[in-house]
Amino acid sequence: LHHDVDVLLLDEPTRGIDVGSKAQIYRVIDELACRGRGVLMVSSYLPELLGVCDRIAVMCKGRLGPARPVEQCDEHQIMLEATGAETEDHAVA
Repeated sequence: LHHDVDVLLLDEPTRGIDVGSKAQIYRVIDELACRGRGVLMVSSYLPELLGVCDRIAVMCKGRLGPARPVEQCDEHQIMLEATGAETEDHAVA
């Protein structure tokens, strides 16, 4: 992996790899972030997102929701947003 980038886009970076390789990828992400680089990660593995990210934004039906600090996110809320359930509930109310 070339480390001299301003922004790194990762799509499901740890899908199908062993635990040791996951740890290496997480170290690279952390190193880049500590150097002020941007890392945009797409992942369907919620514990990974909650453990690695500073902010999380959820996309549903082609629309990107607001990026929120990871401290304001949990798996249940993310799933509601990702499936559109939260939006549908509010539309009915």
